[in-house]
Amino acid sequence: MLNSKEKKSNLEMFIKLITGHFNNKEQFEEMQKSGRVYPYAEHVNTVCNDKIKNLSVDFQGKFLVEESYYETNGKKHASSHIFLFTEEKEGILLSSYEIPAGADKNTFTYDSMLPVEYSELKSEKFTPALYLENDGVWEGGSTSQFTPVMKFKLWERFSETGLEVAESMEVNGKRTFGYDVPILYKRA
Repeated sequence: MLNSKEKKSNLEMFIKLITGHFNNKEQFEEMQKSGRVYPYAEHVNTVCNDKIKNLSVDFQGKFLVEESYYETNGKKHASSHIFLFTEEKEGILLSSYEIPAGADKNTFTYDSMLPVEYSELKSEKFTPALYLENDGVWEGGSTSQFTPVMKFKLWERFSETGLEVAESMEVNGKRTFGYDVPILYKRA
C-alpha cells in the first residue's frame, strides 16, 4: 500500500498516459485498405517544464510540447502547441499557450525549444478543456469560438491503450478541418 507521499497524483497519472511518441499506423492502414482518405498522424508529447525559467517553486502544473505531424494524399503538415495541464477539483484542465516569440509553429519541437521566461508565455484564445477520469480512462474537450465565424471543437479520450482525438474547425457552420472518425493513436 502506498503512503500519501508515494501516491501518484491524478496529474502524474494523466501525464504518464499522454507523454511519448504516438501514431495511428494501424488505423491508417485499415482506412487505406477500405479506400478511405484518412491522415497518417503522429504526436510527440514531451513535458517541457525544464525549459521554462522562473516557475515558482511550488508550481504544480505540467507544460507540454505537442508536436503533431499529419500526412494526407502525400501532403505533409506539421503543427506544434504548448499546453499547460493542471489538476483541479473537477479533473485535469488543459490550457493552451502560444509558441514562444520567434519560434515557427510549423517547425517548433521540444528539442528546438529555447529556454523561455514563464512571464513571457501567453495564453491562446482556446477555451480550456476539462478531462474527467473513469476507471483509468480520461475523457474531455471543449469548444472554442476563435472569431464570430470560426469555431474549433476538441474531444479526446486517453487510456493505457492510446489516445483518441477528434478535432474539427468550422467556418460559418461549414467544417473546414476534421474527420468523421476520431484519430486513434497508439504508443509507437
